[in-house]
Amino acid sequence: MPQLLIELFSEEIPARMQIQAARDLERLAREKLAAEGLLPEALKTFSGPRRLTLVAEGLPAAQGDRHEERKGPRVGAPDAAMSGFLRSTGLKMADLIERDGIWFANIHRPGRPTADIVAQMIEEIVRNFPWPKSMTWGRGTLRWVRPLKHILCLFDGERVPFTIDEVESVDVTCGHRFMGSGRTFKVKDFDSYAAGLEKHFVILDPERRKEKIIQAAKTLCFARNLELVEDDGLLDEVAGLAEWPTPVLGDMDPGFLDLPPEVIRTSMRTHQKYFAVRDAATDKLAPHFITVANIEAVDGGAEIARGNAKVLSARLSDARFFWDEDRKLRLEDRLEKLKGVTFHAKLGTLAERVERLEYLAGEIAPRVGADPAKAVLAARLCKADLTTGMVGEFPELQGLMGGYYARAEKISPIVAEAIRDHYRPVGASDEAPDAPVTMAVALAEKIDTLTAFFAINEKPTGSRDPYALRRAALGIIRILLGAEARAPVREMIKDWYGALRCYVDPGRALYISTRRTTGYLGPESRAPSQAFAAYLEEFDAALIEGVPQVVTTRDHFDIRFDRAAAAGDPPEGEVIYTFRSYSEVSDEVLAFLADRLKVTLRDQGKRHDLVDAVYALGDDDLVRIVARVEALSDFLLTEDGANLLAGYKRATNILISEEKKEPLPQGLAVPMVGAPVEELTLIEAVNSVGPQVVSAINNEDFARAMRALAGLRGPVDAFFEKVLVNSKIPDERDNRLKLLSQVRDAMGRVADFGQVNS
Repeated sequence: MPQLLIELFSEEIPARMQIQAARDLERLAREKLAAEGLLPEALKTFSGPRRLTLVAEGLPAAQGDRHEERKGPRVGAPDAAMSGFLRSTGLKMADLIERDGIWFANIHRPGRPTADIVAQMIEEIVRNFPWPKSMTWGRGTLRWVRPLKHILCLFDGERVPFTIDEVESVDVTCGHRFMGSGRTFKVKDFDSYAAGLEKHFVILDPERRKEKIIQAAKTLCFARNLELVEDDGLLDEVAGLAEWPTPVLGDMDPGFLDLPPEVIRTSMRTHQKYFAVRDAATDKLAPHFITVANIEAVDGGAEIARGNAKVLSARLSDARFFWDEDRKLRLEDRLEKLKGVTFHAKLGTLAERVERLEYLAGEIAPRVGADPAKAVLAARLCKADLTTGMVGEFPELQGLMGGYYARAEKISPIVAEAIRDHYRPVGASDEAPDAPVTMAVALAEKIDTLTAFFAINEKPTGSRDPYALRRAALGIIRILLGAEARAPVREMIKDWYGALRCYVDPGRALYISTRRTTGYLGPESRAPSQAFAAYLEEFDAALIEGVPQVVTTRDHFDIRFDRAAAAGDPPEGEVIYTFRSYSEVSDEVLAFLADRLKVTLRDQGKRHDLVDAVYALGDDDLVRIVARVEALSDFLLTEDGANLLAGYKRATNILISEEKKEPLPQGLAVPMVGAPVEELTLIEAVNSVGPQVVSAINNEDFARAMRALAGLRGPVDAFFEKVLVNSKIPDERDNRLKLLSQVRDAMGRVADFGQVNS
């Protein structure tokens, strides 16, 4: 069957846009062909520096005739409704058919040649292509990522004629800009197209370009007893920069190797798109690099290597300057500069953020087995490198450079490591820190990020997450679970509210806004917590770690500063920061973490409904939640677990139904004279299992708690088989409802089984 070949040829397409552009081209083509009833047997796209290519196999030569019956308005409908229906169908009133009081239209559309459909499809795709950025050129209005030169379009070996603005369809293309002789060549089908490009020094498939780069680079390294430092992100980028990639091994000044290796690699990668290489014997960086040229030079790339080495030396000279200058000023002395850097308009400066981090790290440290003093020091210094020249030049080195500068100052290696790694884990492939002090600072950094933005109501919506709160949440989960650290989330959020004292300077006062009064000037910010407590008690407010938090009078509290007002007078100070209440924010943050935990456990093969079942108990210890989920998962895989779940749901349905009629009877079920043996057996089982479950849960032995629950399976099955719950004798009915409530309560101590899918 006929083949469709499309090439959109332009000036250089940014490498970062190419892969997504190929996906968008495939998606748009599939959608538009399908809308016309054309389903290709195969469709594939390719991207490169100057072209997007699509090939579709197995399309019919023409579209088939299409018949459609469309339902219209009722007979007697208003004229406006009938007119609109007739316009949409292109028919006249006499063409409609009336059936059961409703007008129907039978629409016949003759099929069109596929080439005509393709011409229309390409124009729609080109004019509406979702480039992140696009431009116009010349006198036309067409927008493309870079000036569009030609559109090769062949269907069944023939050119499909059309013109979009001043860009006309062609049946020719051209090869490499420099090595391809500058001449175009005629194309008949995809095979001749791909072969012609290869002959003119263009590798069409980006995967083949990447394979060529890796293989050639490794060969160059092997010949010099070196090893390539592989970098998948950089490989994707350079494969999008060269149509005929040719790796070249260059030499750098060995004197630069005394710089931190991350600085060298970042300079190579970010500024020059070079691959670093290391000495195979020492596993350290070697004074060489791999650059990827877009030509095969007659001198084997020697001049290319020399030119790139000069540029790299200039870049590394700048890095050396920053390295030397930055070390002249201690990290501690840099903190003053953070007061002039805004973290967020509603969250204050970086200096205020550092104060929050200090407080948080000190409170979290004992929960993860860290030295509080070292955690506080690391938190105090962790953002200082943001003011250094090196981080200004290479923002991706923040944290890491702080660790280097801390070691240069002879600061404790434990503290230096915490400064270096406090952003981790950054991505899914990044390892979570497991050193206690580092964990404390990393948790403080992420708890501050998450809670602060929830407190100002800047939460993620849909795919929008400008402050990377999902990443922060996953970081918290990975740190806590990886080290099995017992740090309840609500307590850490409470610590964040406790850290808000950093917003009030000594000598100023704190103003709490309430609904009952305009407000009064409170104690000085550094006053004893008892003074805060007495002040807040007057306004039905709660005290959280010595910092005021209104929880009953309004949903947030305001921090105002006023220097002149006398004590007792309503201040007229400006509202500096406004935060939502602790109770509301802690609930939302915990729910947000639960959603991220579901994603994490789902990747491990766990069911998300089990997370809901455990989370419903209100636990905020992630390690304990996961332990419960794993025990519950194992239990439900057993026959006892599956049957007991069915019994639980049956018992719960009965209780819900009866509760709608009247309040359920309270108290414990008791053995009654003449009661069926199945009822007596279940009463005995519940009275025995209940304490066992409580004991196991208190010891966090959730597997044992599940085994204890398994003892209810047989008695519950027998009870429902032999005993009528809704007895006509009121005392019997009440006793049996009490018994079902006890069964539900005993199981509810482990998880909310009502959240578990059957």
